[in-house]
Amino acid sequence: MIIIIGAIIVLGSVIGGFTMAGGHVGSLMHLSEFIIIGGAALGALVIMSPKRVLVDLGKLTLASLKGAPYGRAEYEELFKALYELFMLGRRNGMIALEEHVMNPKASSIFAKYPRFLANHHAVEFLCSGLRPIVDGKIKPDQLKLLLDVEIESMEQEEHQPVQVLTKAADAMPGFGIVAAVLGIVITMGAISGPIEEIGYKVAAALVGTFLGIFLSYGFLNPLAVNMEFLNQASMSYIRCIATSVVGFANGMAPIMAVEVARRGLASDVKPPVDALEAMLKSLNAPGKK
Repeated sequence: MIIIIGAIIVLGSVIGGFTMAGGHVGSLMHLSEFIIIGGAALGALVIMSPKRVLVDLGKLTLASLKGAPYGRAEYEELFKALYELFMLGRRNGMIALEEHVMNPKASSIFAKYPRFLANHHAVEFLCSGLRPIVDGKIKPDQLKLLLDVEIESMEQEEHQPVQVLTKAADAMPGFGIVAAVLGIVITMGAISGPIEEIGYKVAAALVGTFLGIFLSYGFLNPLAVNMEFLNQASMSYIRCIATSVVGFANGMAPIMAVEVARRGLASDVKPPVDALEAMLKSLNAPGKK
């Protein structure tokens, strides 16, 4: 929700300063300018983006309004789920993980952690990372390459909505100039009319330029940056899973496989090492239904 606070500050500062200088908010309200600039930007987005990217852009916009997707609570659930899986694999062999990675919705371990289970993207990544080891299709030292390739593909896919939004935002001042030129054309057609009418039409044309610049630098470009941070948070969560799984597959003790993933986290979501160790050791009968 902090993005809404930022938008209110931007609007309040610009509109407030304008009115303090003697301007009237009503003089900025020209529906035709909004239609020209907003419609042109939307059309440009449609032209440059595949359907999947447009859908992802919509989802990412909603996610931006919700705020950071992963906090310390989400990471703690993840670490507990990983620890229980690793303990089960260590005690009963990797084949004991098969029922959990093949059908995570029916897993007794995942069921304990509803936030993690609700994250279908992360659950699928974890299960697809463990599945080749459980099946014996690859050696543990080959797992890192497999996950690195998948992560690189995910990063490219997640960056595409940000890329098209940034390009649309960069084009907004240009659309503002287009609206201004069209306004001047209309003004020239009415050049013999009353001076008040000419002044109104020139003002409308200038509002088009204002809107193009204002929407670009006040909203769309900052929104694109916010989306980039969200993507980084999402990929940090995925990398955390990958690091832990690779560590366990290569022989690390379960608690150390979780610890090595913890160390790669940002300070605002990283649980203290003592708290994490106490939390994991407090789990009762890990792996049992």
